Amino acid sequence: MADLQRPTLCCCRKVLTVPTKPSEAPRALGQCHLVDVASASNFHSFRLRHFHLDLNINFALKRMTGWQVLELLPVQPGVQSLILDTHPSLLIHSIDCKVPGASGGPDHFLSLSYRVEPFTDYGSSLNITLPAAVIRPHRAFRVTVRYTTTDGPAIWWLDTELTCGQTRPLVFTQGHSVCNRSFFPCFDTPAVKSTYSATVRVPDGVTVLMSASRSAYSKQDRLFQFSMEYPVPAYLVALVAGDLQHADIGPRSRVWAERCILTCAVSKLGGSVERCLNVAEELFGPYVWGRYDIVFLPPSFPIVAMENPCLTFIISSILESQEFLLIDVIHEIAHGWFGNAVTNGTWEEMWLSEGLATYAQRRITTEAYGEALTCLETVFRLDALHRQMRLLGDNNPVSKLQAKFEPGVNPSSLMNLFTYEKGFCFVSYLSQLCGDIKKFDNFLKAYIEQFRFSSVVAQDLLDFFLGFFPELKESCVAKREGLEFERWLNDCGPPLCEPDLSAGGALTGPVQRLCDLWGVEAPDPQAIATFDLSTWSTFQTVLFLDRLLDRSPLPQEVMSLLSSCYSALLDEMNAEVRIRWLQIVVRNSFYPDLHRVRSFLHKHTSRMYTVPLYEDLCGGVMKCFAVEVFYQTQARLHPNLRKTLQQILFHTGPANASATDPPLLDTPTEPPTSGAIALRDVNVSA
Repeated sequence: MADLQRPTLCCCRKVLTVPTKPSEAPRALGQCHLVDVASASNFHSFRLRHFHLDLNINFALKRMTGWQVLELLPVQPGVQSLILDTHPSLLIHSIDCKVPGASGGPDHFLSLSYRVEPFTDYGSSLNITLPAAVIRPHRAFRVTVRYTTTDGPAIWWLDTELTCGQTRPLVFTQGHSVCNRSFFPCFDTPAVKSTYSATVRVPDGVTVLMSASRSAYSKQDRLFQFSMEYPVPAYLVALVAGDLQHADIGPRSRVWAERCILTCAVSKLGGSVERCLNVAEELFGPYVWGRYDIVFLPPSFPIVAMENPCLTFIISSILESQEFLLIDVIHEIAHGWFGNAVTNGTWEEMWLSEGLATYAQRRITTEAYGEALTCLETVFRLDALHRQMRLLGDNNPVSKLQAKFEPGVNPSSLMNLFTYEKGFCFVSYLSQLCGDIKKFDNFLKAYIEQFRFSSVVAQDLLDFFLGFFPELKESCVAKREGLEFERWLNDCGPPLCEPDLSAGGALTGPVQRLCDLWGVEAPDPQAIATFDLSTWSTFQTVLFLDRLLDRSPLPQEVMSLLSSCYSALLDEMNAEVRIRWLQIVVRNSFYPDLHRVRSFLHKHTSRMYTVPLYEDLCGGVMKCFAVEVFYQTQARLHPNLRKTLQQILFHTGPANASATDPPLLDTPTEPPTSGAIALRDVNVSA
């Protein structure tokens, strides 16, 4: 980057302009009634107008040190303290406040007393006593918190050998759902949105990116500056710093990655990002964030993708599968409208972001790539949903769209396929009620316009829907027997109905016919040979393998025939395909192909590919093999993943699955059996 005296251009290609007058708080409907049991803060008592971070990144010590300035406006009388969410790993050094001088005299800074108290195993409360001179009705004030981060769950430090290029260490943050309280003290609830700015100092040769709309860089000072001019919740503030290069892939999109994977990332994405952005804008209105950049992170990234505004984070492992990459990118694009612009008011209604984003993703896919692909991908995901349903049972409360959880429960435990797919089915049902998908597109466009930059609850969406379609309200569709809106939201179990996916029959039909051929007692090799998997798409192949996996255990003679037909072919395919074949190998104890499992685990070090196989290996008779492979590969695993695998292998107990680890969602405590679910079946992108 150029070394200029004036602010220069960085990831967003815009000159930094830190707002001197932060934007007013977004519209928020019904927030006085919202209760967020995952937050210890008194966010109802204040309006957070803006906050600023000033950080120094120390890779040697694996720490960030600096301060945060919060600009707050009291909105309730009699408030005597400010309570923020924090984390035991975040070390508070001091807190002070700017106090107006008496009789027009100069302002002065007052040191504030504070205490940190336990809240849950994923956070603490920071209770700051405010002097009476500060609390004046409808008058903003600023609080400065000086602190140091250590090994909290939001901040992932990668040693050089854990990066793709192995040239420099790298650090990234992952705030969803309630992790960013270990990055900076905050109102860690999706109900609160604000603008923010940041100044970050790093060593020479390190590039810093943030989920911000504007940025600048001073090479002389090794200093990056960022500004997010649109209000966002705390969990969408994200940072990555390392040896990152970039390439433009469109007029408002840029790919960031380590040099060794940049060319691959650019070639896989091509012009698809701008194409999908244009389609999304036609469907849902303007893309308000300006930039849509993507950074590809090493395999240690704990999920598939994260929709941080202006800068989507994606795991580099997904580059192997162009189809999965495309769908994941479209899903994160959809979050620009559903989730980022309009956000669920509490984590108990996460479906408002994920269900709507999944629906929007499929509308974009249909318009850009055709209905058949959309239906195929949907069949694949709904298969996974029903697989999860068989594991959990019809009455498990996590299958509710409005999932209630008790204080102390980590909201991340609600991240399951119901949030996505049952939510999608409900939104699809609302679309069907309209009788015209274009009319529903117009409704969603109006919904975004109405609630942009605010946080909502389900009642906001449904009231707006019935107001937009008064004829549906008059016909009482909300209380239609068997399909009542209340049942959609609060009943356990599968979706009350699913959309018609027959338009994908040309792609899903051959898959089911081949599955049927393998389902008989003595499969006919000649009939099977008429199906050429090398001509199939990735989604067809993984759908086929998932359905075979559902039928495990299989007779050994069938496994032998499967291996002779497909092993060599599948070896040449991407990791999304290979892991499913290897799960079939493991669940059926098919030793002739066990060397393929070893090779796969030596190559792949991401959570999404390792955990499912280790679960299956330990659930069967191959635990000794799993332990052997773990010891051979553990040096190349991120410490958090290493702890998770140690827990699987050695039953070391919950203590080793620290708060730094993303939760293992709905993991079976018993070995998988036929029809059971592995972690692979519930792995979802954000």
